[in-house]
Amino acid sequence: MSDAVAIGEAKTTLSKLVERAEKGEEIVIRRGDKPVAKLVRYREPGRRSLLGALEGRIRIGSDFDEPVPGFESYVGVPTD
Repeated sequence: MSDAVAIGEAKTTLSKLVERAEKGEEIVIRRGDKPVAKLVRYREPGRRSLLGALEGRIRIGSDFDEPVPGFESYVGVPTD
């Protein structure tokens, strides 16, 4: 979730904005109507999020969610 606040509001509520950023929220700081900065949680350099780290390296077959013959009784798939 992202929220936009004016610079003046950011000055007076900085500690609360930092708490929100620590929890993962992104705070956009704007001058008038123009966004000029973003306050986000700090991450140590070299530490990547695992989310999306393997993008493009894993392929899932089109039959991935098809029942495996002989295992129907284990997953509750009706047998014909």
